[in-house]
Amino acid sequence: MKVRLTKDFLFEAAQTLPCAPEGHKCRKMHGHSFKLEISVEGETDPKTGWFYDHADISRAMKPLLAVLDHGYLNEIPGLENPTIENMCAWFWQKLSPQLPGLAEIVVHETPSARCSYRGE
Repeated sequence: MKVRLTKDFLFEAAQTLPCAPEGHKCRKMHGHSFKLEISVEGETDPKTGWFYDHADISRAMKPLLAVLDHGYLNEIPGLENPTIENMCAWFWQKLSPQLPGLAEIVVHETPSARCSYRGE
């Protein structure tokens, strides 16, 4: 049976969007309560009844959250222009070698604004 598992993570961070149009409010320093969804996909093991241990996803995320949480995103290599689009690709690059079956990353910057990425 093929399944998709998703684990959510939360972090707070400040940012500026230096490539936003002149005068756009996001060029100024601001912060978000980010929500991140990491999804993996694959076949359930008939013996154990599960596909993936959520703890594996947490282990892969732990060092990233240590850098991101309450940080200034623009100072993190690869996030100099930390749009949620660029953040999705950054997470994919960091996590895909560690998480076989990585299927999708969703970054929420507000409860109503998010970006999803499937590594394409």
